[in-house]
Amino acid sequence: MIERTKQLFVAHPEALNESYGQHFGHAMRYSGRMFAASFCAFTHAIFPFLFEKTASNMVKKMYADMTSRGATAPVPHVEVAAPAALETQGL
Repeated sequence: MIERTKQLFVAHPEALNESYGQHFGHAMRYSGRMFAASFCAFTHAIFPFLFEKTASNMVKKMYADMTSRGATAPVPHVEVAAPAALETQGL
């Protein structure tokens, strides 16, 4: 059981050729960057003249950084119901 638990924590970092600590550091930096992008997007929603492209540029930079590190798995396709379909379902 201990080995299985250890594998849960290291399988993904090892797939990226990183240690758990290295992966933790990268993930925490992304967390901070996402928080900053979220703040910019939130502020832009209220004041459209502020941070006009900041959040989207931050996301593009994070994506480029992630893919250069080997996080290149394809994004799964998710079907989204059209608004008219939701209305007919009473939503």
